[in-house]
Amino acid sequence: MDILKVKGNTYCIDTGITYIPFYKINDKEIIMLDTGRERGERERIEEVLEKNKFKVTAILNSHAHIDHIGNNKYFKDKYNSIIAMSAYEAIICSSEVNLKLYYGSETLKFVKEHYDHMVFKTDIIIEENQHEILLCGVDFKIISTPGHSPAHICIITPDDIAYIGDALISYELMEGAKMPYAYILSEDMKSKAKLYDLNCSKYVVAHKGIYNNITKLINDNIDFYESRAMRIYEAIDGSMTMEEIMKIISKKFNININNVHKYYFMERMLKSYVEYLHEIEKLELIMENGFLKYTKSIQTR
Repeated sequence: MDILKVKGNTYCIDTGITYIPFYKINDKEIIMLDTGRERGERERIEEVLEKNKFKVTAILNSHAHIDHIGNNKYFKDKYNSIIAMSAYEAIICSSEVNLKLYYGSETLKFVKEHYDHMVFKTDIIIEENQHEILLCGVDFKIISTPGHSPAHICIITPDDIAYIGDALISYELMEGAKMPYAYILSEDMKSKAKLYDLNCSKYVVAHKGIYNNITKLINDNIDFYESRAMRIYEAIDGSMTMEEIMKIISKKFNININNVHKYYFMERMLKSYVEYLHEIEKLELIMENGFLKYTKSIQTR
């Protein structure tokens, strides 16, 4: 696992699948921008921190997904780290019941058994209209980019480095992604377009890339997500329930659903695309024989 210098005091830990940025306050103290997964990444991240004798003084999160906050609680307990996060994401992580609300179909028992490490106290709440935060004497700029998660944010360090988080995905991920996740795809598309206005020295995408310019990446991300939505639209034949759509899409995209939890994850992913198609009036939602079904809008048939 390597440390990559981006610019000035802004660095990244390369976990192999993720770039986790951090900002050096001094030779010993750092502010992490996300903390990676508990499983598969914690030990290797800890090795990097201990090798360099770093103390995680604070954590500034882009959003509350398991691969971005997986070590928040652990580092908070170990280093007494201050955690800062956008308001709604902080609510999600404030209790197991709130995590259950976010994960929807999963049982509370499953959430307690598998996601208990995602529950922690957020010390500093970032409000929706907040544009900067002073953390341990370091001033970070904040850009609200909801969509991939309910209240995702992008973070600009004092070195003029923009951490994009998951508001964009890299070309490497696009090559292998069958259906990239978004919580609300329509909002995610707006947030991607919002990034055109950024003018920073460099840009760090969590999964996984460092870019001098992201204009083309934004274009290609929007086209990529749109193309996935259109493939789903084209597969819908007649009137179909969400489960019927999922059955045909899993085959079309060659997605293997072999357990209950993969089913729920696929359901969450697909729902965002179907809702997007409904919002842009490609699909209509109807009631047929006591079931909610989606059908192509008359004007788009």
